[in-house]
Amino acid sequence: MPRTPNEYSVHLLLDSGHREEIRFTTIQEFQKWYSAELVPKSASNDFISVPIRNIQGEYMVVRPSRIIAIRVEPVFNSSIER
Repeated sequence: MPRTPNEYSVHLLLDSGHREEIRFTTIQEFQKWYSAELVPKSASNDFISVPIRNIQGEYMVVRPSRIIAIRVEPVFNSSIER
């Protein structure tokens, strides 16, 4: 029986060399944000909002044209180091 991830860790690699990690509870939630926010404005230098749900009171904005890579990693509760 395949395991189901508890959440998805999305790593954004920016052209400046910085790396940012954001988390989504489902892959569909990530796909919705990606297709609705990021893809239509991929060449834009205008800021878009990046959802940070695991840190209350913080937000992040990024220029879509500065994102050069995205890595999506499933996270399982059993694989979290304690």
